[in-house]
Amino acid sequence: MMKLLRRIIPPQCLSAYHLTLAFLGALLYGFPSRKLTLIGVTGTNGKSTCVEMLSRVLNASGKKTASISSIRFEVGGVEERNRLKMTMPGRLRVQRFLREAVKQGCEYAVLEVTSEGILQHRHRFLGFDVAVFTNLSPEHIERHGSYEKYREAKGSFFSQISGIHVVNMNDKEAEYFLSFPAQEKWGYGIDAAKGEKVVVGRNVQADEKGSSFEVEGVLFRLRLQGRFNVSNALCAIATARSQGVSLKICKQALEGIEKVPGRMEEIASSPFRVVVDYAFTPAALEQVYASLKPKKGKLICVLGAAGGGRDRWKRKVLGTIAQEHCDKVVVTNEDPYEEDPMAIMDEVAQEGAVKILDRREAIRKAISLAQVGDVVVVTGKGSEDSMAVAGGKKIPWDDRDVIREELDAMGKS
Repeated sequence: MMKLLRRIIPPQCLSAYHLTLAFLGALLYGFPSRKLTLIGVTGTNGKSTCVEMLSRVLNASGKKTASISSIRFEVGGVEERNRLKMTMPGRLRVQRFLREAVKQGCEYAVLEVTSEGILQHRHRFLGFDVAVFTNLSPEHIERHGSYEKYREAKGSFFSQISGIHVVNMNDKEAEYFLSFPAQEKWGYGIDAAKGEKVVVGRNVQADEKGSSFEVEGVLFRLRLQGRFNVSNALCAIATARSQGVSLKICKQALEGIEKVPGRMEEIASSPFRVVVDYAFTPAALEQVYASLKPKKGKLICVLGAAGGGRDRWKRKVLGTIAQEHCDKVVVTNEDPYEEDPMAIMDEVAQEGAVKILDRREAIRKAISLAQVGDVVVVTGKGSEDSMAVAGGKKIPWDDRDVIREELDAMGKS
């Protein structure tokens, strides 16, 4: 329906509609964000993990916190799985959520802010106090028209927040996001330049058991894998520090995180490893593969695509990345919506890839190929609990449950 409306309604009218709806939502629920410190996390990758980490740190500091991410909605420790297939919900849903957060006595709310949400003014009349930038790489190009316009959408969020800005100093777009005026600016990064308000991670180590790094002489040991999770942790630390939270509390909270649902989540560790990750962008997929590549065994990859009806440009790119990093690639179905799933798979699969339409069968095939010391990684859906197919239907689905069932059936759990 929205695609049809975009074709027949002038862009200015559609924008005015979204803006009006945002105002009415705020008015209906009494502008609840005015009673909260509201933090918005934007970027291409890592947003959900940063929201999860930051929420844990703020809670550990004694601040009752609410959060919205692609993983879940959480208010003061009570959570609900995000089943919307929408990272940033619509205006009325967000305002209702924030009113409930106020009602439950929350002081903070941490929200993922997407480029689509920005285009539809879902962030307006929310009164953000802090804007956080994780990283930027090409994504949603067909929706925005170009990478530059995608960046501009993210930048417009920063331009509308005059309070505190937190920026990833390692990203190529750091200067762009630092260029927007703010009362206070914080930076973070691995081996980044020193500064009064720059959180720098040094002596970074990462392996299959987790990762470690130092900030101002304080050693952090995370149970989460990958250098990119070190960057996510630094993001949470810098944002928390901007709110007066000590490094000691940051360390306590971050070291207590056993996993982030569907993000580098290990389902099995013996006789081979099986990992689920949400990665569906080229940059994220490459980082996941690089982090999981075993020194001696094989990397076996189950790969779908971002979904039907969007981002066709990256299908071949995803397939090429898998071909370069994986010893065996199984291409399968993943949220085709109204598109022919086989057609999507044909665009993704590169030479040597095995194409299996049924996602369960694809996972079963990948597991059957694994030997001691190998790593099987299933990407694209993470902690999602449904698959979007034709006719607006959602089929119950969870990669993690399917993997456990297949491992049990094969006697490898």
